[in-house]
Amino acid sequence: MAGEKITEKNALRAVLFDFGGVLAAEGFRAGLKAIARRFGLDPQQLYAEGTEAVYASGYVLGTGSERDFWGLLCRRTGLPEYREGFTEEILRHFVLRPRMLRAARSLRQKGLITAILSDQTDWLDRLEARDRFFGEFDRVFNSYHLGKGKRDSSLFTEVVTALGLDPEQALFVDDNPGHVERARSRGLQAFLFTGERSALSRLEKILGLSL
Repeated sequence: MAGEKITEKNALRAVLFDFGGVLAAEGFRAGLKAIARRFGLDPQQLYAEGTEAVYASGYVLGTGSERDFWGLLCRRTGLPEYREGFTEEILRHFVLRPRMLRAARSLRQKGLITAILSDQTDWLDRLEARDRFFGEFDRVFNSYHLGKGKRDSSLFTEVVTALGLDPEQALFVDDNPGHVERARSRGLQAFLFTGERSALSRLEKILGLSL
């Protein structure tokens, strides 16, 4: 992949995983598209508007509320007034990927630091209460609690500093090309998640480990 640079495996001490789209199915996208179809709206357009509204409302950075997000999205798209079931539709589409969790567990057992680095709202806490996966990781970094998201490249520097690492000692896996490029711009090693099988194969190759 152009722009990708992977250093010696012995330099790596941590693997950082995105949540939605990597450790779990991307519930935000799937949920919004399901809501769009229910109300006769364009699924891709509602998802695109939702991606912007979750930032513009401040919800993803913890400066706005869930109702702020839904209110803004409804005003922008013609979606009916917020209903309690909207959030549940999104949450039910976040389905954990057991193979990815097993890989993270294996990496941790082999002595690497593992962490979640997610642009999420307090929905991530609700998913943890439902599915109990935080315990598989050494740290969980969530934009809602950090007040900063992956659209700000300085977040990557702050995360590796919090882990006591140099940037090149951390490998970041995300399904968003922009996030991957911003991580690289801050010196982290990173690759784009395109599927479980290919991601696991790449982790094994980069780290020189069997997962």
